[in-house]
Amino acid sequence: MILTGPEIQKRLDKDITITPYDPKLLNPNSYNLRLSPDLLVYKEFPLDMKKDNSVEKLQIPEEGLLLEPGKLYLGRTIEFTETKNLVPMLEGRSSIGRLGLYVHVTAGFGDVGFAGYWTLEMHCVHPIRVYAGVQICQVFYHTVEGDIVEYKSGKYQANKGVQSSRLWMDFAKNP
Repeated sequence: MILTGPEIQKRLDKDITITPYDPKLLNPNSYNLRLSPDLLVYKEFPLDMKKDNSVEKLQIPEEGLLLEPGKLYLGRTIEFTETKNLVPMLEGRSSIGRLGLYVHVTAGFGDVGFAGYWTLEMHCVHPIRVYAGVQICQVFYHTVEGDIVEYKSGKYQANKGVQSSRLWMDFAKNP
C-alpha cells in the first residue's frame, strides 16, 4: 500500500524524516523534492564499470542551466530523507516529464533504512533549461510485509553531495 499525504505528515519525525520539510510540498500521496544547484557530469568516455570514473562539478546559476540531450547529469535533492519501516520510491513529476526531462534512469527505488539525499540521473529529450530549487520529483512510500532488514550499504548511505556511480566498489570486493 502507498501512504497518503496526511499519513506521510503524521509519520514525520517517526519513521519518515524529510529535512527541510515544507507542508506546501505535500501531495495527496507523495511529497515533492527540489533540485539542488549541485550537478556532476562524467568527463571521460567510455565509462568503465570497474573504475571510479572522473567527474566535473557544475553549479546551476540563477539564470538556469541548459541541459543537452545525450548527456547524463547527476543531481541531488535539496531534501535529506530517512525512512524506517517503509520503502521510499522516487518518480519524476508529470510537469517535468511533459517537458522531456527524465529525472532518474533506473534508480527510483529506495531501501528500508535509506538515509541521504536522492541522487538524480537526469537526461533530456531536447535542450531544456533547469533551475535550482525547482520541484523536480516526488517521493512516495510503500508499506512492507515481513521481517525488515535495513539498508546498510557503505556506498550511498548518509551521502552528503551528488554521488557518481560506485559500482567499482563491487568489483573491488569481488575481484
